[in-house]
Amino acid sequence: MLKRFDMLYGIDLGTSNTVIYQQGKGIVLREPSVVAIRQDTGEIVAVGTEAQAMIGRTPGNLDIIYPLMDGVIANFDVTSAMLQHFVKKVQGRAPWFRSSQVYISVPCGITNVQKRAVEETVIHKGAKKAVAVEEPLAAALGAGLPVDEPIGSLVLDIGGGTSQVAVLSLGGIVVSHTVRRAGMSIDKDIIDYVKRTYNMAIGERTAEEIKIRIGSVLDPDGEKKGMDIRGRDLIDGLPRSLHLTSSEISSLMDDFLMTILEAIRVTLEKCPPELAGDVMDRGILLCGGGALLHGLDERIQKETGVPVHIADQPMDCTALGAGRMLDYQNGRLGKSSRVALREIAAGKAVEETVRSEA
Repeated sequence: MLKRFDMLYGIDLGTSNTVIYQQGKGIVLREPSVVAIRQDTGEIVAVGTEAQAMIGRTPGNLDIIYPLMDGVIANFDVTSAMLQHFVKKVQGRAPWFRSSQVYISVPCGITNVQKRAVEETVIHKGAKKAVAVEEPLAAALGAGLPVDEPIGSLVLDIGGGTSQVAVLSLGGIVVSHTVRRAGMSIDKDIIDYVKRTYNMAIGERTAEEIKIRIGSVLDPDGEKKGMDIRGRDLIDGLPRSLHLTSSEISSLMDDFLMTILEAIRVTLEKCPPELAGDVMDRGILLCGGGALLHGLDERIQKETGVPVHIADQPMDCTALGAGRMLDYQNGRLGKSSRVALREIAAGKAVEETVRSEA
């Protein structure tokens, strides 16, 4: 049981975004997992939102670094500094993670060495305890699914670097499948498409804006959306603009969608028949930033015949579930706590009732 002065954090340490949940307060931080570093001295110039604003606009002596690749740590020191910066924003002048227990999400299927690297990153900065939690389990817990019951639940978590499909039952992952195609790979596809089709170079931020504003996996039968973008002409080197339509981006999304559908098929093939029947009845939980892609839930449901439900707060449910993992492991996460989780995900202020009930 936590002591009175102990703090409990749940961290969704993602390739593109980091989300921090603090027990009793809910989501306290949501920022990009990006760091700007000076090349000559190694000094960190900006972190998070400030660093993201510099993408594509930095001078030659600054590097923009994503310290995590495919959901695992690629640069230990930069990740540690980034986490220290984020928690300092949350705690103010309070010591970094003193007397705190941290549950931090990791992709399913990674090695024990990679899990240990994530835990050591947090402990290195003074945390009392750090535990790596598999992302699909944390997302299901954060979304309020009955993960501890003998019922099959399928979670599709589409993040920035990886997409994970997992079937859960009795508090664990029965089968899972991970593919290295997710939100950031869509951005790269858009960059390549504009370069190949229009001989124009665009940056990562522009590609992400295209994905958010007019990206869709549905067939463009209805009203077509469009947007004007600006970039650099690859022939004469001068800046120019062009108009992109949603139908172009929709056709571009087909390859990504086929990858996701194949991952679902592979997972269900390895799933026990009883749990597969539960999935047919209960449907698929869609979470992660990729869940916000227009029409993705409708298209997956159409192609698989399985109902698809988007989590109330798809970008936050992994951090929420990681933060409630201690109560879950101690058997104190009952029905009332699941209701509280749904209220937190809906953005409501919820008092910490689990500790008083224990």
